[in-house]
Amino acid sequence: MAQQNTQHTPQHSNLYATALRTHTCGQLRNADIGAHVKLSGWVATRRDHGGIIFIDLRDRYGITQVVFDPVKSKSCFENASKLRREDTIVVSGAVSFRGEKLVNKRLETGDIEVFIDSLTVLTKADVPPIDVDDAAVANDDLRLEYRYLDLRRPIMQKKLRLRHEVIAAAREYAYSQDFVEIETPLMIKSTPEGARDYVVPSRVNPGAFYALPQSPQIYKQILMISGCDRYFQVAKCLRDEDLRADRQPEHTQFDLEMSFVSQDDVHKFVSSMYAHIFKKVLNYDVALPLPKFTYAESMDKYSIDKPDIRFELFTKDVTSIVIKSDFGVFKTVAANGGIIKCVNPQKDLARNEIDSYIDFCQKQGSKGMAWMRVSAAGLESNIAKYFSPAVQQELIAAVGAKPGSILMFIADKPKPCNDVISQLRLKLGEDLGLIDKKKFSLCWIVDFPMFEWNEEEKKYDFMHNPFSAPNEADLADLENRQATAKAQQYDLVLNGNEMGSGSIRISNPETQKRVFKLIGIDEEAQERKFGFLLKAYKYGAPVHGGMGLGVDRLCALMLGTGDIREVIAFPKNKNAQCPMDNSPSAIDEKQLRELHIKIELPKKDEKKI
Repeated sequence: MAQQNTQHTPQHSNLYATALRTHTCGQLRNADIGAHVKLSGWVATRRDHGGIIFIDLRDRYGITQVVFDPVKSKSCFENASKLRREDTIVVSGAVSFRGEKLVNKRLETGDIEVFIDSLTVLTKADVPPIDVDDAAVANDDLRLEYRYLDLRRPIMQKKLRLRHEVIAAAREYAYSQDFVEIETPLMIKSTPEGARDYVVPSRVNPGAFYALPQSPQIYKQILMISGCDRYFQVAKCLRDEDLRADRQPEHTQFDLEMSFVSQDDVHKFVSSMYAHIFKKVLNYDVALPLPKFTYAESMDKYSIDKPDIRFELFTKDVTSIVIKSDFGVFKTVAANGGIIKCVNPQKDLARNEIDSYIDFCQKQGSKGMAWMRVSAAGLESNIAKYFSPAVQQELIAAVGAKPGSILMFIADKPKPCNDVISQLRLKLGEDLGLIDKKKFSLCWIVDFPMFEWNEEEKKYDFMHNPFSAPNEADLADLENRQATAKAQQYDLVLNGNEMGSGSIRISNPETQKRVFKLIGIDEEAQERKFGFLLKAYKYGAPVHGGMGLGVDRLCALMLGTGDIREVIAFPKNKNAQCPMDNSPSAIDEKQLRELHIKIELPKKDEKKI
């Protein structure tokens, strides 16, 4: 049955009619004038104007003004005078036109009001500790403690509704492409996936523990071995990590896997699904096919593997040029294995602005930021004298700089250099108004390194997960190509945010064993940790691949916020605590004995592990 997307109001039969209401508080219009209706909701405001009481009655769908006139019903009027904010009530009465001069254009129901002839108070409310409207927003701690009140705010109802619509649109598209929704377990075997596991003790198996899934990774691969062909689920994923605005201990991902596919097949499905979601939820057209960048291209142009491509301000590795200069800082960094990168905003900046960017870079972890101003005669600054005219011209040509602009340089080891200059690029894009905030720009990043060097342990680790298949060109000599091997790994990026990662999986057990061995998992550990997967591969596995796509982050970006807590009904705070129910909390001694657990708390002077 068709519904109006903004009002969620049926065109024909009334889905919302129940014993306690005939309509919602956002449903009545001019066409209902003269009808006798029953409404239920919360008292948002109460106003006494000259012996007549006006109440804004609120539910999820909107607000309707209801009127208590002693001439109409003296008892209703007297009872209404005792109502307070957030009392829940049931009222009935006749729908009336407000009058041309009294129409409230801010409300969808602003043309009408309901004159009440019956009032029932369902529950009384204490004075709310936070405002239950969008006029004043409480601090985060109070919002999380009284989340049930915070969620009554219209803006929060809107956010929850959008989240529902995003998931519904994703499911709709997956169903249309013959995917089957299958649930995987929440209590699983602990396997290394890059973060710490949350663990669950087993009462009936003393000393043994389940892990809560960081993702459904291994189980969805086994579903492909099982012949399910196309699977998805809206999955809860849990990781014991330090928190920030875009990270929670539990998050939701749209998880999928496909059999007998290439990378391009997965990309085509996911790209089309995102286009469907944006069109369905925001009526926004995503242009297909989505652009693709190799990992190397992304790091070269944007200095990050999740680029914001809404604006064309690029970074440039100029190491090979600046080492021809006499500037000792650059030459020393390069001699020690570092790199020098440059960004040119094609705009002149005052000295105090340059100083503010130097301060910004230092706060990002850089020792500083070198700079030179571009003039018709060459480069100008206190370091320009170390650069010969030939080197200056080579620099200017390499970055495409124009007179009246600034060259900004970061010099460091590759990782910190890229980290800082990518943040500088974003800062410039924001400050200079280069970013179209109404635009959603999606892209694919492909050809990730298979391995990355672990400086602390002096060995190679997997870059994403140990199940990503290496590129065919690297497979035969993989043991000698750890520094250069590429994986059939890919990320989807939206406005500079990673939406999800995926890969074509290793489907050959011998190849899987080789990869495990290369990252330091010996045969005994392979059998202990992954024996069930390796066993399953022995019975014939299809080539398969898939992704896990972040639902929380997508919803947050669609709403224009970077804080995923805004789109999660009951999030945790920065200490992974829920102020509303005070979890995590201690359990009693009886439960501990049943679980064969003894608690040894760290001493106060010990650092938390």
